[in-house]
Amino acid sequence: MQFLAPLWLALAGAAAVPLLLHLLRRRAGVRVAFPAARYLARAEQQQSARVRLRHWLLLALRVLAVVLVALAAARPLVGVRAGGRAPAALAVVLDNSLSTAAVAGGQPVLDVLRARALAALAEAGPRDRVWLVTADGQAAGATAEAARAAAVAAQPLAGAGQLPAAVDRAVALTRGAGFGPGAVVVVTDGQATAWTRPVRAGGVRLAVVAPGTAPPADQAVLDAAAVPGRWSPAGDVVGRLRGAGPWRVALAGLDGALAGEIRGTADAAGQLRVTLRPDARGWLAGALVTPPDEWRASDVRHFASLVAEPPAAVADPSAGPFAGAAIASLAASGRVRAAGPSPVRVSEPSAAARLPALLFAPADGARLGPANQALARLGVPWRFGALVTAPARARLRVIDGAAGPAPGDSTAPIDVARRWRLERTGPALADTLAEAGGEPWAVAGEGYVLLASPADPAWTAFPLRAAFVPWVDAVLARRLTSGGRAEHVAPGATVRPPAGTDALVGPVLADQVGRAAAVAVPVAGPAERAAPDRPGVYFWQRAGVRIGALVVDPEPAELALARLDAVALATRVQADAPRGARAATDGAAAARSLLD
Repeated sequence: MQFLAPLWLALAGAAAVPLLLHLLRRRAGVRVAFPAARYLARAEQQQSARVRLRHWLLLALRVLAVVLVALAAARPLVGVRAGGRAPAALAVVLDNSLSTAAVAGGQPVLDVLRARALAALAEAGPRDRVWLVTADGQAAGATAEAARAAAVAAQPLAGAGQLPAAVDRAVALTRGAGFGPGAVVVVTDGQATAWTRPVRAGGVRLAVVAPGTAPPADQAVLDAAAVPGRWSPAGDVVGRLRGAGPWRVALAGLDGALAGEIRGTADAAGQLRVTLRPDARGWLAGALVTPPDEWRASDVRHFASLVAEPPAAVADPSAGPFAGAAIASLAASGRVRAAGPSPVRVSEPSAAARLPALLFAPADGARLGPANQALARLGVPWRFGALVTAPARARLRVIDGAAGPAPGDSTAPIDVARRWRLERTGPALADTLAEAGGEPWAVAGEGYVLLASPADPAWTAFPLRAAFVPWVDAVLARRLTSGGRAEHVAPGATVRPPAGTDALVGPVLADQVGRAAAVAVPVAGPAERAAPDRPGVYFWQRAGVRIGALVVDPEPAELALARLDAVALATRVQADAPRGARAATDGAAAARSLLD
């Protein structure tokens, strides 16, 4: 028997009230000798046995009435099916993240996990509420048959998914079923990086099933990037592999045809950097590829590069000597041009007549007013506020929200001694490229990048860092020059199209030239949307012209195949049920132990 509202059982304690009243009752009065009372006493003795029996029966009925009211309020649930078990709620979490697409022992890992999930679902009966929850948090079922069909149809995801969130969803489903404590069986390959946070199961009974098979040997492509993002016209491809072996870099042009290719062999360190000079111009899709092995999903990483003339940039003296030296160094190396249409202005706001511009805050408070007036005139939705002298640290990015460090990002902390507080003045879209003290320190929007400190070592150590010139180079090429920028994201991540985008074209797969056709998907407005699930290079398009790239690849952490066994995984789950979370290798036994 189970109770849907067991707290009401405390009401049964009220059954002691009639008993206490009966025991505490005392006869009152004074004993008086009265001759006629002898006849009454004799009559009472003759009837006492019958009266006492009646009183005890009445007391028992009163106590029983209170107990029955308490049991009714507690909503007892009694149900018996074949096997002698009451109906229950069961959710099976099937790990179908990208790592389960690997082949171990000649069999796909997902097939092994699917068999254990189906065995767990087979323990459910027709009166049970049953769900299958996949690694992306999607739930299917409500009946055992529907859950089994969903398990059979499950395919590997293109990314890591969110296993802790999927377990949370399963726990919530079983709690809301109304069958008392629920049961959750998690079937996973045990990939260590998948468990990013502890899971709270509360009073739900939970078991973790992990086959315990060793991960396959894998020569994976861990990283690939075009450096810089704008080639003019040559550039480098920087990559990192896991394991020694052959590799290939391929480039595809705007029409999807092969635009360049180079091959080599990686040593045990797996680091590579190669220079390419493609003949094609415009946006190119690229891929770093290794030969097929037991995990095909890790054999390729994508990148994108814009092949065009170097951006034109002019440094104004108001930006300071360090900004001027950076532009001069880039011009000497051919990274920027001194003249050209719509050159990027590197200056204080008051010295910029128009956008695009890389704007540094003024060092003199007397110039703060003209600077704020210039920001309003240029249409930049920010203004400088009060001076902040509390030391802080910042990490500068080129593209906000990029998955992992991008070329040009300053990954080491930057000391910020002084800064002007940046305040929003309008609703225009903007990226926060760095924060200092929990507040924006570097922001960017359409045609501008604005820093809250001047390029002065007395304000920030950034101009003295080796990363200063590469960051300025990346900002000029990827943020402030026509042609757009490339953004690296995970499958399904939230992205924001560039202003004016009307279509997303892709995927362009440089490693599968001639075997995959790009498709144009209409884009309405600048609202955020989900990135495609299929890895590859996609291009934002405006009126038939490509204005940026979206590179979709699995999360880097998903490429780490180190695994935990079921016992170690069970410790990641905080369960209040007796014995906590259980560890198992057999799905049927795990489900049976939770349901019985």
